[in-house]
Amino acid sequence: MNDKELVAHEVLGLVKNNMTVGLGTGSTANLFIEALAKKIKAESLNINVVASSTVSQLKAQEAGLNYISLDQISEIDLYVDGADEITKELEILKGRGYDLVREKLLAQSSKSFIVIGDKSKIVSKIGENYPIPVEITPIAWKITKNIIENIAENCVLRPNAAGDAFAITSYGNYVLDCEFKYEDLSKLANEISSIPGVFEHGIFLNLAKVALIANDGVIIKYN
Repeated sequence: MNDKELVAHEVLGLVKNNMTVGLGTGSTANLFIEALAKKIKAESLNINVVASSTVSQLKAQEAGLNYISLDQISEIDLYVDGADEITKELEILKGRGYDLVREKLLAQSSKSFIVIGDKSKIVSKIGENYPIPVEITPIAWKITKNIIENIAENCVLRPNAAGDAFAITSYGNYVLDCEFKYEDLSKLANEISSIPGVFEHGIFLNLAKVALIANDGVIIKYN
């Protein structure tokens, strides 16, 4: 069992009967979905699931999980997802995909948000390995980009997978991948949020309850 598989199975112990579980997106989250389906079948559990993306929704349905839409619930019991970057203080960066709004919605509405990953995700500072994604509305996007660049070192409009157009999020927005120099991450997050035209950003603060990180066969817990 590799590190991603190890941490995906470790978090299964938190799943209890009659829970509503939020499913993340990505390679580690996919392993959790597969393991969850096996646990539900083996223990005859009654579990509803919601998804952070269309990709994880399809994965859940393929695995035979009881998927329900977000408009059917007001909160969830447990949300399990990976991250692009994690600090030991549980500052999280997400949004390399296109569903950071739904991911943040699940994180905020969950009684317990558990982040899983391997040691490659641990950083000393958010933005160390990846730019910070900022989802913006298409209307006057150049103006919004220009305003953001007053506090950013660099911002690039994310292309789609084919490279022939801009990437479009689930909500029909664009994504700017931005590099910032900052001292206070919370202050930066608030500054970004206050800019007109910004729909959401990939900085997750005060949301994760625990991070479970696999490191060469050992689970390290940050909380």
